Order: sequence, then structure tokens, then C-alpha cells
Amino acid sequence: MKSNIILLVITLMLFSSFRPNLLNKKATIAFYNVENLFDTIDDPGITDEEFLPVSEKQWNTQRYNKKLEDIARVLGGINSEELPEVIGLCEVENRGVLEDLIATEPLTSGNYQIVHVDSPDKRGIDVALLFRKREFKLLSHEALLVDPGFETRDILHVTGKLGKDQFHLFVNHWPSRWGGVEKSESNRLVAAQTLKKKVDEILAENNEAKIVIMGDMNDEPDNKSLAEIVQAMAPNQKAKLYNLMIPLDEQNRGSYNYRGHWNMIDNILVSETVLRGKGFVTTDQLGQVYHEAWMEYRNKDGQMSPNRTYGGLNYYGGVSDHFPVYLNLEWR
Repeated sequence: MKSNIILLVITLMLFSSFRPNLLNKKATIAFYNVENLFDTIDDPGITDEEFLPVSEKQWNTQRYNKKLEDIARVLGGINSEELPEVIGLCEVENRGVLEDLIATEPLTSGNYQIVHVDSPDKRGIDVALLFRKREFKLLSHEALLVDPGFETRDILHVTGKLGKDQFHLFVNHWPSRWGGVEKSESNRLVAAQTLKKKVDEILAENNEAKIVIMGDMNDEPDNKSLAEIVQAMAPNQKAKLYNLMIPLDEQNRGSYNYRGHWNMIDNILVSETVLRGKGFVTTDQLGQVYHEAWMEYRNKDGQMSPNRTYGGLNYYGGVSDHFPVYLNLEWR
């Protein structure tokens, strides 16, 4: 009798250490460009001089801590019922800032784990993935080098299990539009080709693979990189990959505001089995942009945009120049 009780206790302890999210049968995956989340320590291996206390921007511990608190508040507000199970991030300097972030309320209760690989980016800004250990079981991860001749961010590919479902998650931050959209387009096409090659390999091995691609692509859904290279279509079409942000983009909504115009450059793409399959699938076949009034800036004409942390050398004290995007999943 005593041995049976001990066995029951051990079983319950093992179950509590990893409990797949099947009780409420819901999950949230979010992505957020956090606009230059740098610490205040000089790293001689990267060009982080503009984000130091001695820099013209006067980046300091007080401002750093405020930014951490604001980002954590944003991520904690995306789902009013519980913290997101998985969070993709970009523009983070290193693992240290991620450790500081997950130790900030309200994220501390999520017991988040970190997937991060230092990228070749000269400024040191990387992509990363956070996941709740009790809800998502990490199986593997790799960094996909975009272009050996161009120092840009890797694409982070993470494989893991959400409940009983295995997911392939990709976190992206494609080359910027610096110098003009057309002039810089070729760099993003290379990133798109790198992503597409890996996705094709996964689908060739298993055409029912569950894939979620998220990131700041610096391109909108109808640009060549996403529409022609990756071939991500609207949810009402037939394709291998679907861009869940197309419906909102068609309503002239976006995640980033450039000179008064909304741009949907933060995208979420999914495979067919995530859109309409079994197990965890999209709740409404639609991605969402999250923002609250405290995250917004309004100019004298009442036009709204994300309230950024810096504009040039000017400190505005906002969270980020992007709004996060996310998708909800439910078990079917």
C-alpha cells in the first residue's frame, strides 16, 4: 500500500513538471519587435556604443529597467486569461537582456525558458524565442544563416511540442529597408529564399507538419519576398503557407507606422494543418495586432502610432516603434 502511494506521488510530480496545455485547450503565440533592447554594458564585440550611459542617447539603468517593465506589461496583456505560451522576439542584444526580461513581472510567473543564438549582425541585435516550460517541450533548435556575405540576423528554427502536437517555429528579422524599399529588396529576397528552402524540406518529409513563421520581415504581405518567394497566401486561398495578417493588411491596418502610413511588416505565417487541421489550430484563421492606449502616441492631429523609445537622439520613453502580433490556437 505504501509503495503504491509513493508511486502515485512520483507520477503527480512528473506530470506537474510538464503539463501539456490540454486542460483549457487554448494557446497563444506572439511576436514582438522590441526596438533595441540593449543593456548598459559595453560589449567590444559589437557596435553597441549608442546604447551606453556615456552615449549621446544617455541610455542608463533607469531607462533600461523601464523598458523591461513596459515590454513585460505588453506581453502580459496580449491574452487576458494567461501568459502567451510562446513568444518570438527581435532586436534583443544578448541572452542577458532576455534573462532580465523573463525575471520582470508579470512574466516571472510564466517560468519562461530562452532559445537564443548570437547572430552575425554588427549591431548585435538578435532574434530569440521564449516559451513556457510547462506548456511547450523544446526538442531542438538551429540558426539558419541567411547570407555569408551579408552580416544580418539568422533565422531561428525551433522544434518543440505544444501539447501533443509537434511544431516548427521560425523567428525572423529580415534586412531593413535602409536606403529605400527597392534598393534593399534583394537582401530580403535572400532571407525569404533561406526560409523557403527549409520549409520545403520540412514539408517534403511530412506534408502535414505544423509550421508557424513569425517575424519582422520589413516587407508587407504583397511584397515579392512573401507573396512570390515564400508564396504565403490569404487564408481563403489554397496554398502550402498562409499569411494570417493579410485580412488586417487589406483593411489598411498594420504593426508599424511610417510617416503616417500603416505597414504590416510584422507577419505570422502558418501551414495548412495549423490553419484548418486537427489538434492545435488557429481559432479564427486570423492574426491580430495588439495595442492599448498606454502603448500609443498621438500627434497634434490625433493620428495614432506606436510610442517608440527613441526618435534619433530624443528619448520618448515609449515601449517600441512596433506593435506585437499574435495568433490564438485551440484544440480540435
